Amino acid sequence: MKEHKPVLLIETVELLKVKENGVYVDGTLGAGGHSMEILKRLNGGKLIGIDRDMNAIEIARKNLRDFSNMVTLIKGNFKDIKNILSEVGVDMIDGAVLDLGFSSIQVDDPERGFSYQNDGPLDMRMDKDDDLTAEEIVNTWGEKELAEIISTYGEEKWSSRIAHFIVEARGKRKINTTGQLAEIIKSAIPARARRTGPHPAKRTFQALRIAVNSEIDILSDALKNFVDVLKPGGRICVISFHSLEDRIVKQTFKELENPCVCPPDLPACVCGKEQKLKIITKKPVLPDLMEIENNPRARSARLRVAERT
Repeated sequence: MKEHKPVLLIETVELLKVKENGVYVDGTLGAGGHSMEILKRLNGGKLIGIDRDMNAIEIARKNLRDFSNMVTLIKGNFKDIKNILSEVGVDMIDGAVLDLGFSSIQVDDPERGFSYQNDGPLDMRMDKDDDLTAEEIVNTWGEKELAEIISTYGEEKWSSRIAHFIVEARGKRKINTTGQLAEIIKSAIPARARRTGPHPAKRTFQALRIAVNSEIDILSDALKNFVDVLKPGGRICVISFHSLEDRIVKQTFKELENPCVCPPDLPACVCGKEQKLKIITKKPVLPDLMEIENNPRARSARLRVAERT
């Protein structure tokens, strides 16, 4: 398995403004890269690491063993941050990091079904205890539904054609593996369109992963839940990897910075909605060329940071 390289690591932790005795949450723990950098800055503080993937938690536990007295690791979904904090006896936090999407821990294991480059079962669950798999979506969802998620979550212009090819193929035999699906997608996209750009299956696999794990559906509400548990002056740092995620982060931050819904011609606000956030990064922070060269996964990363008012 390749070493997992946390993206925008130094930029994220510096913008988090870590206090030595603060309480911080890494809501997407992975191998613990961001957590490690936060822990190095703590002295009397505490870090709570959350991940849906038990395998990631076990890897992070080993990587963070030198800081075990300051770390609490929890299997869970970051959208449930309020319940998770309640369970560990924490009311408010000084900061949080969310590194959205999936990690190399998951994509490098063919058995997890995230990769279109390595043949494996069509799974794609971040939490193996969840019921919905990519295999179920591919083999049972209607052609219109398939086209819609591939278009919306994958931003794939050949979505209708890919969905049609999937439905035709599964009518002959069940689609069980990532290899089968990748070949079907490849055959659906005209040769001229395959000559440039990423792997032809990339966008469809992304769309299926997002659908299986409800990544987009939970994001806005999850961000609001995190803001509710931030102390005044506490910061939230969010790294996203595709435009749909980034757009939701940007819009949610804007909504919480300027929540007033009064008509613009009113002389004063009467809706009573109060500002909760101040946006720190007016434009997203992007990885530099050296990081992209060392870690191609960083190419599409966008970091946005906001502070609780």
